[in-house]
Amino acid sequence: MKRLIIFTTLLISFCLQSKAQNIDLIVVRAKVIDGDTIPQMYLPEVNVLGYIIFKSPADQRRFEKLVRNVKKVYPYARLAGIKLNEYDALMAGLTEKEQRKLFKRAEDELKAEFGEELKSLNFTQGKILLKLVDRETGTPTYHIVKELRGSITAFFWQNLSRLFGYNLKEKYDPEGKDRDIEAIVKMIENGMI
Repeated sequence: MKRLIIFTTLLISFCLQSKAQNIDLIVVRAKVIDGDTIPQMYLPEVNVLGYIIFKSPADQRRFEKLVRNVKKVYPYARLAGIKLNEYDALMAGLTEKEQRKLFKRAEDELKAEFGEELKSLNFTQGKILLKLVDRETGTPTYHIVKELRGSITAFFWQNLSRLFGYNLKEKYDPEGKDRDIEAIVKMIENGMI
């Protein structure tokens, strides 16, 4: 009797195990080269970043502070790029008067939504924001101000910003001076930080 119970239990478990296995099929494109079928799969881009070795603890703290600052202002820069593209598309078929009205309305909306948050940014965060807006739009902030507000206003803001150490005409340089910011942005985009 004991053998019959063990045999029945094993038979049932083998039957259940055979039904538990699913055969998953993945259909992929294939290429035939010299009679050999080779599957083709497109993989997403992978960025490989090396381990960062700092020369001193002060350099490490400086980099960590840069990471915090970029993480704080990067969403604003992305939003600025999206909004500027939207407004460029909207302003394409409008007269100058209608463009000014649209811009004024958009400016009021943005001030109401983000005015206090942007005013609370510190000096370094503001500088990083200008660089990231250039990165997102491909246009230095001076040219954006000149296009939207006019030459005189752009000249005024450029001179005022120069007093505080900014340069609105400065281009974003991902391989040069701004490579640390670019590395941090890539890490944010890849979900690494």
